[in-house]
Amino acid sequence: MQTHEIVRRFTAHFEQAGHTPVPSASLILEDPQLLFVNAGMVQFKPYFLGDVPAPYPRATSIQKCVRTPDIDEVGKTTRHATFFQMAGNFSFGDYFKRGAIEYAWSLITKSQDDGGYGFDPERIWVTVYQDDDEAIELWKEIAGLPEARIQRRGGDDNYWDMGVPGPGGPCSEIYFDRGPEFGADGGPEADEDRYLEIWNLVFMQDERGELSPKKGHPPIGELPHKNIDTGMGVERVAFLLQGVDNVYETDLVRPVIAKAEELSGKRYGQDPEDDVRFRVIADHARSSVMIVGDGVTPGNEGRGYVLRRLLRRIVRSARLLGVTGPCLGEFAAVVRDAMSPTYPELASDFERISAVIRAEEETFRATLTAGERIFSGAVEEARRERRTVLPGDQAFQLHDTYGFPIDLTLEMAQEAGLSVDRERFAALMDEQRTRAKADAAGRKVGFVDASVYRAVLDTHGATDFLGYQTERSEARIVGLLRDGATVPAAEEGDAVEVLLDRTPFYAEAGGQQADTGVLRGASFEIRVDDVQSPVAGLRVHRGAVTAGTVTLDSEVVAEVDRARRAAISRAHTATHLVHAGVRGALGSAAAQAGSLNAPGRLRFDFTSPTGAVDPAALVEIEEEVNSVLQSDREVQTYETTMDEARKLGAMMLFGEKYGDRVRVVDMGDYSRELCGGTHVRRTGEIGLVRVLSEASIGSGVRRVEALVGLDAFRHATTEHLLVNQLAEQLKARPEELPDRIAGLVERLRTAERDLEKHRADAVLASAGTLAQQAEDLDGTALVAVTAPDGVGGNDLRTLAADVRGKLGDRPGVVALFAVDPQNAGKVSFVVATTRAARDAGLAAGKLIGEFAPAVGGRGGGKPDLAQGGGTDPSGIDAAIQKLRAVVRG
Repeated sequence: MQTHEIVRRFTAHFEQAGHTPVPSASLILEDPQLLFVNAGMVQFKPYFLGDVPAPYPRATSIQKCVRTPDIDEVGKTTRHATFFQMAGNFSFGDYFKRGAIEYAWSLITKSQDDGGYGFDPERIWVTVYQDDDEAIELWKEIAGLPEARIQRRGGDDNYWDMGVPGPGGPCSEIYFDRGPEFGADGGPEADEDRYLEIWNLVFMQDERGELSPKKGHPPIGELPHKNIDTGMGVERVAFLLQGVDNVYETDLVRPVIAKAEELSGKRYGQDPEDDVRFRVIADHARSSVMIVGDGVTPGNEGRGYVLRRLLRRIVRSARLLGVTGPCLGEFAAVVRDAMSPTYPELASDFERISAVIRAEEETFRATLTAGERIFSGAVEEARRERRTVLPGDQAFQLHDTYGFPIDLTLEMAQEAGLSVDRERFAALMDEQRTRAKADAAGRKVGFVDASVYRAVLDTHGATDFLGYQTERSEARIVGLLRDGATVPAAEEGDAVEVLLDRTPFYAEAGGQQADTGVLRGASFEIRVDDVQSPVAGLRVHRGAVTAGTVTLDSEVVAEVDRARRAAISRAHTATHLVHAGVRGALGSAAAQAGSLNAPGRLRFDFTSPTGAVDPAALVEIEEEVNSVLQSDREVQTYETTMDEARKLGAMMLFGEKYGDRVRVVDMGDYSRELCGGTHVRRTGEIGLVRVLSEASIGSGVRRVEALVGLDAFRHATTEHLLVNQLAEQLKARPEELPDRIAGLVERLRTAERDLEKHRADAVLASAGTLAQQAEDLDGTALVAVTAPDGVGGNDLRTLAADVRGKLGDRPGVVALFAVDPQNAGKVSFVVATTRAARDAGLAAGKLIGEFAPAVGGRGGGKPDLAQGGGTDPSGIDAAIQKLRAVVRG
């Protein structure tokens, strides 16, 4: 049975049983605890936690998932994978254990002719939580399972919670016995390779406290409404029903391996080491395409770093298989063809996905080449110093700076007859991980106890947002917090969080900054500095009491700063127009990757795999956007269904989670996007858009910054004044300024070159004088002095070489020191030796090693010329004395 058919049957089975089919959520959800969605229930967490009521009593979904904690293990076995699909059915206070068991048993054992999976009931085993007698009896009654095929297990295996206080419950796992050829008898307790878990049923019935029942601690109570959360591993069911040995041989994964075989000329299954590489390519190609499809671009932290690592492991694995040319685009196309029947957006958005992936491959291939040069240098150094071990520091530098995979470093070192200091490398990696974790922890601001917000939500319901219709409204204080705790009152000067039953204030979201303003009561006033939505459905007003005493349940007038809101709205609408202009100029690969809508200015980030935008194209985009403003188009906002929005061609942002009803911001045939922000009524209200800059902010991601409205006008006025001032100074018309300034710059460069030549001539002229001052130390001429003022860097090396040339054929050593005039604590030095001196054992690099400590420095180089630097100019005399002593021998 093909994987897409497995998915179709699962959805049909539960849809027929009254479940609402819910599309897979994006892999990117606003959950600070997750890099990627890693389970089917993640998008339903607000319903299980009670943050918001579930819009349906029962649901089913096929969720794309990515788990990345053990990326390094992928490929080494056939069990590890980063991408998988989780089929699930969910009940929100509707059916419970009996229903979950009946639905699962029916689907897995019903014949394939009748729409089921046709698993042999005699080969099904289940596990239950250690004291869940009810589940055991239900399995006996519904499935007719003998007690011998029902095993009790402890909390680590068969109890589920979210790792924090909240809902939890026992679970029951369904296993399929693959047969004695795959392992020992005895059920899942004995061997989970032979007895393969295919489905987990979670009976969400408990409320856990600070200590988890997984570790034997009792729950603190029962949930008022019991829920069901199940997850069936689609890929596991696929390889069982397709009669293959593992996930990598199933119909959606094997084609990627086949493409790798085609490109490499090697065959999967012939060499264990090559098989690891084939599996890495197959798994990571699937993960990468899905992650890029949801809007992530390669970067150096967070999700971007994970994506970059996945893509680079593919390139490295292909390289080790012998693939020398670009290959990521070809693997991506195979994944598109295999997965698009379930995820059609992969086909419609493939141009952008492919462009992002190809750009990262091009970058890494260049990096790989640079890394190989660095590696060759490290090998030469090791051989020169007769070492057999490559230092861990160099391996780490290759990994950290050049993105050089450690296993590639190991293989190349082995080919060069070297080993790598793995312990030092591992220690440096651990230090980096520790720093990264500390940095991530430091960024987790806002991790307050959300229970206080949920309590308000449970008691008073969601905040009624009035901001689309008005900027001023009456409201009632339903929650008052100080220092994260609920308080009955707050005094003047207190920093507070205020929750209202209704509000005109927009909470920061979608790149739009939050409103500011004021809350006025009968005898108090609160300045609102920020508005956030820490729990879905609530808007929390953060600010300070500026007058009087605020009490809970007080009536207020909530008033938004109108001028600021208007400026932000102008910027937000302008961002939509810039987005449309950029896509029109660059194509669909230019997808939004972030934005900021602030008073009078905007920032728009977008993917641009081809690199910088041509300045002429930026000018055209700016002109086009301003022509839309001049046409004064109506800006319509309306709600519709997601399906209807797609038919209208509305742009949707990757990574955003949308409900069944969506809000469309429509500017006719020029721009149509899904958006929850505030906007102008007509484009003419924006006034003017002035693009300031376009620059890179990461691999494949560019940023346009622009001014809007009066700020754009002021900027244009300032530029006009500057141009007029330049025209007056240079006695030229404005249109002549570029040529006039170019002429001035060229004259300045010519003057600088002439000055440099005069200075070089002066330096060379001093070479003869210095050579005449040479000391004779037992037959060796020594020139060791501080160079004339103004000599440094390349001039110092040139002068040293010139002085050496004037010493003739006799043994001679030249050592010149220079103090940086810009930094009195920095000294540089150069040593040059004649051939006769080198024949006598006086090598420049070794001489530096003798005297450099006297100036707090170090250096090195070749026997004829070496250089270095130090931090203690006061030690120059001592360094010269040391050099004299060494030359005398």
